[in-house]
Amino acid sequence: MIDYKKAGVDIDNANKFVKDISAMVASTKRREVIGGIGGFSALTQIPKKYKNPVLVSSTDGVGTKLMVASVAGKHDTIGIDLVAMCVNDVVVTGAEPLFFLDYFATGKLNRKKAKDVLKGIAEGCRQAGCALIGGETAEMPGMYKGDEYDLGGFCVGVVEKNKIIDGKSVKPGHLIIGIESSGLHSNGFSLARKVFKKRELKGKSGKTLLTPTIIYVKAILTLMKKVDIKSMAHITGGGFYDNIPRVLSSGSAALIYKGLWHVPKIFSVIQERGRVSDKEMHRTFNMGIGMVVVVDKKAAIKSHAVIKACGLRSWTIGEIIKGNKEVLI
Repeated sequence: MIDYKKAGVDIDNANKFVKDISAMVASTKRREVIGGIGGFSALTQIPKKYKNPVLVSSTDGVGTKLMVASVAGKHDTIGIDLVAMCVNDVVVTGAEPLFFLDYFATGKLNRKKAKDVLKGIAEGCRQAGCALIGGETAEMPGMYKGDEYDLGGFCVGVVEKNKIIDGKSVKPGHLIIGIESSGLHSNGFSLARKVFKKRELKGKSGKTLLTPTIIYVKAILTLMKKVDIKSMAHITGGGFYDNIPRVLSSGSAALIYKGLWHVPKIFSVIQERGRVSDKEMHRTFNMGIGMVVVVDKKAAIKSHAVIKACGLRSWTIGEIIKGNKEVLI
C-alpha cells in the first residue's frame, strides 16, 4: 500500500514548516496587509496616500548562486538576494515595494535549510520595507535531487502615476551616478563558478561570492524626495551594456569612464583567472556598481550626500551624450 508520504511528499512536515516561519513572516507586516499566512491568497490594500496609484511588478530568481550556497552549506543570506533582485527592479520606476511572495521548490523538504532561506527572505523584506505576505513550498521528488532547491520571487510596488521614472527626460549633459555594489550580487555565477575550485567555494571564496545583494530601496526612496531623478538602472544580468540602455531616452547614450569607482577585488580575480575581456566583464557583471542614477549637474553633489547618509558609497561615473541608446565605456 502506498501513500503520499511514501511517494516522497510529507504534508505534515510542510505544515510544520509553515508554523516555523510564522514569526518571520509577521516581522515584515505592513499596515495595508489584511489577514495572515495560511489562506488561498493574500490581500493588501493600496496605501491611502496615493491619489492615482500605478502597480509595478517584478519577478526573478538568484540563478546559479544557489549552487555556491549549496557547496558552501550556507543558506541564510540567499533569501536577501531573492528579495533584492525583485525590489531593486521595482524601485527604479520610482515605486515603493508593497509586498513580496516567494516560491521554494525542493525534492525533499529540509526544514532547517528552508528556515534559513526564509530567514533571509524576511530580512530582505524588512530592509526593503515590504511585507512578505505569502508563498509556495513545493516538494517534488524526482524533479530535484534530495533536498536541492530552487527559488523564485515576486514583488508588487506602487507609484503615483505622475511620478513614474521612465527615462524620457534624460538628455545630453546629465550626469551618471553609480552606487556601490557588494560584489557579484546575483549575476554572472555561471561564469564565476568556472574559475573557482569546489574546495575554494567551501572557504573564503565561497563566503565572498555569497555576500548578499544590496537592497537599494530605502536609499532610492530617500533620494527621490531630495532630487529630481531622471532615470535609474539596476545593474544585473547584462551588466552596463544591456541594462543602462533600457532607461535612456531617444537620441541619448551613456559615456562611462573606467577608474572612477572602487571595483571589488573579486572581479579582478575572476578576470585574471578566466582571462575574461574587459567588455565581457562589463556585460556579465556589475563591476562594483549595483545601481545607476541619472541626474542633472546641479543635483549631483546633493545626490552623493544623500546616498552617503543612507550608508552607501557613490561616484559620478559618466555622463549622457548624444547617441542611439548605447553605452560607451
